[in-house]
Amino acid sequence: MKFTSLAILPALAIPLLLPSAALAGDGWESIGTGMTSGVSGVAVLARDGDRIDALVVRDNKKPGENRAVQVRLEDGKVSKVDPIGWPGELPVDLEAAEGVPGRTGEFIALASDGKGFHIKLKDRRLKVLGAFRVPTGDPDDNYEGFALKKVNDRLFAIWADRGQDARPATLYSAEFSVSKLSFKKPKSVPFRVPYPATDVRHTSDVEITADDRVLVSAASDPGDEGPFDSAVYAAGVLRSDGSIALSPVPAKIGDFPGHKIEALTCLSRSCGSLLYGTDDEAAGGRLRIATSNDPEDQ
Repeated sequence: MKFTSLAILPALAIPLLLPSAALAGDGWESIGTGMTSGVSGVAVLARDGDRIDALVVRDNKKPGENRAVQVRLEDGKVSKVDPIGWPGELPVDLEAAEGVPGRTGEFIALASDGKGFHIKLKDRRLKVLGAFRVPTGDPDDNYEGFALKKVNDRLFAIWADRGQDARPATLYSAEFSVSKLSFKKPKSVPFRVPYPATDVRHTSDVEITADDRVLVSAASDPGDEGPFDSAVYAAGVLRSDGSIALSPVPAKIGDFPGHKIEALTCLSRSCGSLLYGTDDEAAGGRLRIATSNDPEDQ
């Protein structure tokens, strides 16, 4: 893996974000092997120093296949992986998980067809509070990311169609009501990464930092056996009206050869510390923490 510093883009005034120090070894921690053990979405449940509890969702589609697990990492190492039962009708192809701001233990999970679930998790017991669909986009949309952020007391959602090769990804954004599970009129912007360049999904997850930067992962996926490749970018900023202002050139945070990143989430307010998740298909799923030199993350 190679990290490069972010270019400072005067037009958007994006601050430096530099996950430059990695864990011992390659840093990737397995949470299961085989096709049904991938990480397609991740959200933080709790953090106490170097101990992190995370919710991981999986893109499984068949009855009997696990949809979610609770993972504990201690000093960057996976110490527990506990399956979570999903009550009622099973979701198909979950691709994102996001904590609901201001509501402890509540999350939004989104499937690739745009169906979302408002869930509550306590003591590994999951309850589905409601379901919804994102506003209709392009008929070819295949969603792979969902993020929430409050801006001036308004809650906005960003979700993303992944795109494929010549077809760019589309980043959608809209004001979102958790109580009504409804959206106001969405805005959209096409997005393309310069790398990876082949078999590329231009967006495989999205995240919004405390200072409204929009982070995007992208991945090369030539098939179940790979080889995979991923990169993570600072794509732009979320404006106060809910629109996304893209950078003229997305600033690369890092390259992750050999892995298909499908999940990322901030571990600190500055987002100098991130938790990444991979769906490496036949090779299973992995998590990795990458940290910066930000004093907040020490």
